[in-house]
Amino acid sequence: MKAIHLVLPALFFAVTSCTLDKTDFEEEIAVEIPENYSFEEVFSSQKETYKISVEALNGTFYKGYNEVRVKLTNVQTEEFLANSTITFFPVLTVADKQESCPHASILEYNSDEQYFEGYVVFTKDSNVGDWNIQLNFTIESGDFQVDKIVSVVQQPNKNLNMTSFTGNDEQYYIIALIAPQKPKVAENNLVAGIYKYVGDESAIINNEPNALASSFAVVNKYTLLLDPRMPEPSMGNHSSPNNRDLIQGEDGLYHGVVNYTMTGNWTLNFIMQNQNGKIVKGTEVSTDFTPGVEGEKSELYIDILF
Repeated sequence: MKAIHLVLPALFFAVTSCTLDKTDFEEEIAVEIPENYSFEEVFSSQKETYKISVEALNGTFYKGYNEVRVKLTNVQTEEFLANSTITFFPVLTVADKQESCPHASILEYNSDEQYFEGYVVFTKDSNVGDWNIQLNFTIESGDFQVDKIVSVVQQPNKNLNMTSFTGNDEQYYIIALIAPQKPKVAENNLVAGIYKYVGDESAIINNEPNALASSFAVVNKYTLLLDPRMPEPSMGNHSSPNNRDLIQGEDGLYHGVVNYTMTGNWTLNFIMQNQNGKIVKGTEVSTDFTPGVEGEKSELYIDILF
């Protein structure tokens, strides 16, 4: 297999926010929230008598978290193949540099549905550079490789936003919202993925990563303290009761509860603690009633809209 040498440009690690400096709340509220529940083919390729098909919600890769399903079939017998190992590797090329993103390297087989499954968290859309998906699969007749340039578009659903940041521990993190796609005025199960950059050289020079290889690991045993607020000046720093902080589940994702008491713009303010209870990123938000003033935000937050 061809070795790929990866470096990460400084742009990737700039502390990002999902909110414009000046927000037009009324215009945002008027936007209809899209929902995608159907998996469709993004691309397929045939190697000898084997077809490999990659599926995602709406047949589209979005910036942020994407569930991935891969079907491997024998085109002669039309049988799904389960006895295989499939690896998945996304690479973004920007100018003469390459980087990757959080993803499941080895896809797991779902015997009930007869497909391999994993995920990828695209950190940029295709306006920045070219994303290439490299799939390798092994079956009895040998090893096969598929390389495909794919399109990654902006996520139109703000409930599936993501953010990246540098923690107080000088590590680089990504938080990607996964659910709910379309919240209700009620208590909603909130799901997010948390990932940390790891590399051959993780020292920081001038607040930039000095890394020769790009990879990410799932963050384990952290806690995301949650404080949701409505940032519009007319809402006076409105919050809600019965929210639950996000903790890691058996699936490796982080689960909590957010109680939306009305529709509109909400800010999910976070404080991220490591396994020892030490704050990695985030600040407390004032509970003061502030009519006519745009809501204060934690230094770690994600804006959503429904």
